[in-house]
Amino acid sequence: MSKRSLAVVAVAAAAVLMAPATATATATAAAPAHQLKLRNGLTLYLPMKWRIHGGGTDWIHVVTGKCAHPEGGFFTTDCKGFWILGPKAIKLGAEGFGPYNVDRGGYYPASDVQRCPVDGKLLRVEKIGPHKKGLRQVGPGHKAAYHEFQTRCRTHSGKITSTRFTTREWYLPKTKILVVDTWKTPGLATALRNADWN
Repeated sequence: MSKRSLAVVAVAAAAVLMAPATATATATAAAPAHQLKLRNGLTLYLPMKWRIHGGGTDWIHVVTGKCAHPEGGFFTTDCKGFWILGPKAIKLGAEGFGPYNVDRGGYYPASDVQRCPVDGKLLRVEKIGPHKKGLRQVGPGHKAAYHEFQTRCRTHSGKITSTRFTTREWYLPKTKILVVDTWKTPGLATALRNADWN
């Protein structure tokens, strides 16, 4: 067999071997999704395994993993997921129940120290490290104010621990929608980028 014939056979064999991987990738991209319709025509496409809790458009909790109390409030611990908040929740979104401050970030509807979301035996204590800010795409033609920062947790006696978590926030000021994620939920940023507006 000539070198040219061997090359053609090798290319054909590679194409056959690659076909299943391509089919799998396409099937994954077209996996079934929840359509979560929100304010002002925003639709998010979320994986079917994510569970949606809450009513209306002001307090929606999307649970993405292990969670003993999915119907719990905003500061429920050890519950993987994120929140989609509307105008009523945003009005109470700063520490002390003032309105959420888009320039500062850090949604915190409380006036006292709350438990650490990743370890309910600990308390949240302080933001640490750099605070990333900018704009992020949420569907075509819409940009959200974006904040990302880390918070360290401590014991009830005040001892600082190595436990920390990252908060990400996307705020759409025109539509009054705020997404708050304290679990760095894989796939969330992509779901927001791929959203639709009707």
